[in-house]
Amino acid sequence: MTEFKPLVFSGVQPTGNLHLGNYLGAIRKFVALQANNDCIYCVVDMHALTAQLVHEDMPGQIRSITAAFLAAGIDPQKHIVFNQSAVPQHAELAWIFNCVARIGWMNRMTQFKDKAGKDREQASLGLYAYPSLMAADILVYRATHVPVGDDQKQHLELTRDIAMKFNLDYMEHIRRSGYGIDITVGDEPVHAYFPMVEPLIDGPAPRVMSLRDGTKKMSKSDASDLSRINLLDDEENISKKIRKAKTDPDGLPSEIAGLAGRPEADNLVGIYAALADRSKADILSEFGGQQFSVFKPALVDLAVHVLSPITGEMRRLMADPGHIDAILRDGSNRARARAEVTMKQVRDIIGFIY
Repeated sequence: MTEFKPLVFSGVQPTGNLHLGNYLGAIRKFVALQANNDCIYCVVDMHALTAQLVHEDMPGQIRSITAAFLAAGIDPQKHIVFNQSAVPQHAELAWIFNCVARIGWMNRMTQFKDKAGKDREQASLGLYAYPSLMAADILVYRATHVPVGDDQKQHLELTRDIAMKFNLDYMEHIRRSGYGIDITVGDEPVHAYFPMVEPLIDGPAPRVMSLRDGTKKMSKSDASDLSRINLLDDEENISKKIRKAKTDPDGLPSEIAGLAGRPEADNLVGIYAALADRSKADILSEFGGQQFSVFKPALVDLAVHVLSPITGEMRRLMADPGHIDAILRDGSNRARARAEVTMKQVRDIIGFIY
């Protein structure tokens, strides 16, 4: 092999209900990427333990994410859909990466600081080290591209740092093993085993905000269900949540500049634009000067039109858990075969006897 084979990897945690932000910011992009890429999509159930150790219905949550993948249009035959815990090579490589990564690197991870809060001494080691597991998720397949949002860019940079340090520390071992590829990082030639993963950030990747507070990201963990549109919400709930969404007393502006300082208006216009696959400017040219009493019903109609088929298919799939489990087993078997190729070579490079 003279170059790394292009491969897209991404995953979603099975914690709480998937919502509109998850769909617009991640899952819809996953669907688009599969048209021209080899893709592996994972339900990262091991990561879910960092948010909450004990889950009352982990199987149900895993199946719900899988159903969302399938209902949105991901093809599990042409690509791979699986749950992380079924492929133990993720955890094996994560331990190696724990030894590669430096404490200083981990201390700079802002998401740990945000999630751990003020009482960091009580945070789990898993929460602290999970970016290392994330790096292993990606690199155990030697993936070359990862679709990321703003909140994960720092973790992808860490993945590149870990890959680079492994490549440099083991460069002679990699060369002797015959598994490496000559690449250039900056101006530095490197005989690398792991690729320098690139983020996929082109195209619209909207940051969908809470319907109750336009300054906060739409979240599964928000105490108010009115803050988000869940993918399993029916037409009545979607309508109620959009009608009750916080706005301001002014009408919609005719230009984007008029959204400055109006986070709730900006959020609703952004949601409409993303669902319609149009620009904010285009939406404002249509609705500029109108009141929210006109805009919100139009947004309800659009949201129902886009989301109802996905909701219906998710419900149908979740009514047959055996079918979902069969898809996960098939995907896990295929993922495990790929991951084991990497781990055999990594063990050779390191010098483990197996």
